[in-house]
Amino acid sequence: MVDSEAHEKRPPILTSSKQDLSPHIANVGEMKHYLCGCCAAFNNVAITFPIQKVLFRQQLYGIKTRDAVLQLRRDGFRNLYRGILPPLLQKTTTLALMFGLYEDLSCLLRKHISTPEFATRSVAAVLAGTTEAIFTPLERVQTLLQDHKHHDKFTNTYHAFKALKCHGIREYYRGLVPVLFRNGVSNVLFFGLRGPIKEHLPTATTHSAHLVNDFICGGLLGAMLGILFFPVNVVKTRMQSQIGGEFQSFPKVFQKIWLERDRKLTNLFRGAHLNYHRSLISWGIINATYEFLLKII
Repeated sequence: MVDSEAHEKRPPILTSSKQDLSPHIANVGEMKHYLCGCCAAFNNVAITFPIQKVLFRQQLYGIKTRDAVLQLRRDGFRNLYRGILPPLLQKTTTLALMFGLYEDLSCLLRKHISTPEFATRSVAAVLAGTTEAIFTPLERVQTLLQDHKHHDKFTNTYHAFKALKCHGIREYYRGLVPVLFRNGVSNVLFFGLRGPIKEHLPTATTHSAHLVNDFICGGLLGAMLGILFFPVNVVKTRMQSQIGGEFQSFPKVFQKIWLERDRKLTNLFRGAHLNYHRSLISWGIINATYEFLLKII
């Protein structure tokens, strides 16, 4: 009798515990894409920041790779990771939003709008990219901290943010137009082409093979988009390196850079080869880390 009564009491206890756990499991599932995107970004920034810094100097001053590396050597190891906090904060936040919002908005639009899947996913990608632009101030401060001309003006990220405050909120969003254009279009291309590219790669049968395929897929897309939007980033960097003064339009800044670089595409794309390799590594790391974490979380 005691055994049967004990046996009868167990199911409600187990059911209750499952009911208690289910909301937490659901919450983890809902946040999974955001968490994976955040971790993938952290992994990428920590590995590729020195390469990004060399590329930044080339974009800003139009100098050769060797000269940019020599600049960093003169700055010393102490300054090598100077300015890493803004991109770390920016990338972890924006990539969390990029992957998370894309998935959430895609599901939301599919439920409420009867349009082809390509259209809903494209709109979701653009909206995710637009939301990312909220964090443009972090990209702005990163530009100032990486420019050696401002080394004596700002000691850290907080100091740079504080210095811009006197110029008003608009100063934090200098260079917003190229950021919006880059984010929106690149998101559409990244999410739209990621699946088809992976389908054309050799079929993966092991976890390591899946990891390699995800790295190749992300790397190829990143390299392609890095080259495609390189001139946009050159203009954005020039716009964001300025403190105070006139807010010049994208065409005006582009024309100024075009004339400074003797109207030659080779000069405009100076540093593009390094950007290609950096993007290949960065987006390979991001995509492989994201897909790997997605499977284990």
